[in-house]
Amino acid sequence: MSKSLAVLTSGGDAPGMNAAVRAVVRAGIYNGFKVYGVYKGYNGLLNGDVKEMNLRSVSDILSRGGTILYTARSKKFMQPEYQQQAADFCRSLDIEGLVVVGGDGSFRGARALSNLGIPCVALPGTIDNDIACSDYTIGFDTAMNTAVEMIDKIRDTAQSHDRCSVVEVMGRHCGDIALQTGIAVGATSIIVPEVPYDVERDVISRIYEQKDTGKKHFIVIVAEGVGGVQDISKYIQNRTGIETRATILGHVQRGGSPTLRDRLMATNMGVAAVELLTKGIGNRVIASHGGEIVDYDITEALNMAREFDNRLYDVAMQVSI
Repeated sequence: MSKSLAVLTSGGDAPGMNAAVRAVVRAGIYNGFKVYGVYKGYNGLLNGDVKEMNLRSVSDILSRGGTILYTARSKKFMQPEYQQQAADFCRSLDIEGLVVVGGDGSFRGARALSNLGIPCVALPGTIDNDIACSDYTIGFDTAMNTAVEMIDKIRDTAQSHDRCSVVEVMGRHCGDIALQTGIAVGATSIIVPEVPYDVERDVISRIYEQKDTGKKHFIVIVAEGVGGVQDISKYIQNRTGIETRATILGHVQRGGSPTLRDRLMATNMGVAAVELLTKGIGNRVIASHGGEIVDYDITEALNMAREFDNRLYDVAMQVSI
């Protein structure tokens, strides 16, 4: 049997996952591997839901959001007996390496399989940009551009009615989407989980300060991990008398055609993963660091502490006056 690789996408979908899949399939075939696509994340290894891919299997998917391999979270796969079942299935197909695109939970699955003798390389694929070992995660740029486009439209109606709009963007434990989109749309206030906030100091007082300089409409950006946009909206209206509306952008941020940055990053990372597996190297995470593509041991990557960009937050405070 010829040597084989496999690729799967796991956890939440992110624009650019298809570009990563395409890169793995084509780089794998280029390097002489048979390449399997695994459907619906780790569940595909448990259910035998795999299909051999060829060059044309991944044609015309660069511009598509989501993932052609589908994705899922598998509670069964967290159990050692099912991890062993998945490893045995990989061996039955003579799979010499597996590329996993996803977040921290997906990385833990890749580590488990690596420990069972199936070399795995993980790529950071999540719109939240919350992988500590990587400066950038696949899908982040597209999600931000989608949020900016939606908030720009919300601003149009807020300006027309002299309103305040409180907008929740994604980011459960990470405020990067809120921070960077907040700067890009000129938000009055940006509320993120990394920075404790006081609604009077960080929202109400800033609205009053801007009103005194002639501003009549306001945008407040709130990260999903903070939440409470309905309550914040009601509080602002009661305290200021300004008509205030709350909007939760939700899963619209996960969809859409990936940006150039996401297509390029996913392609570079996918090829880097195949290059490692071609050398028989597994249990690694591909990452972006200082503009370079690097790799780390999965356990080392999982143990890294993520740092919030306090300087960029300070930039936001200085320009939103």
